[in-house]
Amino acid sequence: MKIIESEISNHIQKVKKKELGTIFFFNHIAVVEFNEGVHIDINNAISFFDEFKSYFGESRPFGVIANRIYSYSVKLMDADLFRNQANNLCAYGVVGHNPASKMNAKIENNFCISEKIDYDTLYEAINSVYSKVKSQIIATLN
Repeated sequence: MKIIESEISNHIQKVKKKELGTIFFFNHIAVVEFNEGVHIDINNAISFFDEFKSYFGESRPFGVIANRIYSYSVKLMDADLFRNQANNLCAYGVVGHNPASKMNAKIENNFCISEKIDYDTLYEAINSVYSKVKSQIIATLN
């Protein structure tokens, strides 16, 4: 399910279309829907991190959810480089909608520092990622 077709679409605060896909911004979360067939690596993903920094700043904790509605590839060897682009990114999730995208999400999970990133539904991912971001915000305030 595309984020725009979900029950939470009325909470979208900003939409940014990029060459690789579209970013939907919420209060503490960004949902990314990459275009069919693109390949994501550190070089072409910089514009996404620029958008994250512009929207969330450099200290406000936030989370990102990749809503895998289309097939695309990610250079997993760039995982550490992705993390270095946004120090305030504190939660990440990937939603798979079919067996192939669910398998890719599980593979991506092996390259991430968080305990679980692969989810079966958009709502499950949003709840989990938001909970992680919220706990980081509370920890930052203390």
